Amino acid sequence: MKKVALVTGGSRGIGLGIAKALAKAGFDLAINGVRDEDAVKDALAELTQLGAEVIYCQGDVSQSAAREEILNKIKSHFGRLNVLVNNAGVAPKERKDILEATEESFDYVLSTNLKSTYFLSQAAANWMVAQKSENVGFEGAIINVSSVSATVVSVNRGEYCIAKAGMSMATQLFAARLGEYNIPVFEVRPGIIATDMTAKVTEKYDKLIAEGLTVQRRWGFPDDVGKAVAALAAGSFPYSTGQVIMVDGGMNIPRL
Repeated sequence: MKKVALVTGGSRGIGLGIAKALAKAGFDLAINGVRDEDAVKDALAELTQLGAEVIYCQGDVSQSAAREEILNKIKSHFGRLNVLVNNAGVAPKERKDILEATEESFDYVLSTNLKSTYFLSQAAANWMVAQKSENVGFEGAIINVSSVSATVVSVNRGEYCIAKAGMSMATQLFAARLGEYNIPVFEVRPGIIATDMTAKVTEKYDKLIAEGLTVQRRWGFPDDVGKAVAALAAGSFPYSTGQVIMVDGGMNIPRL
């Protein structure tokens, strides 16, 4: 029986890169997104062609009712969930200096990027623990996709940085809590990845990368993140719960 993974925000960008890697690794998939299913049919078809059985779970993960509905759909269709990938994320609608940023923007970003991770992890973890109690051989994992912004300051999008820093702590918390059940929790921390979210700042980062911001002088791609997540999901790091996997081209290496 194939393992099942839920990827939030899995219909495009980094999420789709992760979903493709999981499909290639032999997972069946529940893909979450906010768009109508018609708008993501090409992505779903591509995942199906890679060998995965795929269901689409539309819903805004910042909302409690939507999170419950997503998990219920997975229970109804697959009857199991092995891996939760908390990937869904938004950027501030408008980048503003932290001396001018609004509470509305803060609430918007943290609700999607942090609150959803915390409470979807809670619900999924309880389900995984229940599955473990019914089947001692059950294998589960939670993988949080954060960002170098968890530790790298951007004063014009403070709410995003705080959300990702909070996600990093959530990883530690759930790793500690789920250790007794041997359900590992990981954080994958991407750097500069070519997606819709970064398309507006391409020129800025092209210049910075050329000047040596990253050790590997190229953009990262969703596939780079996907390969890391798939390795974790497959159980290739069984004794590394709570760890951060950097996917940033060496951006985090201190250099003189």
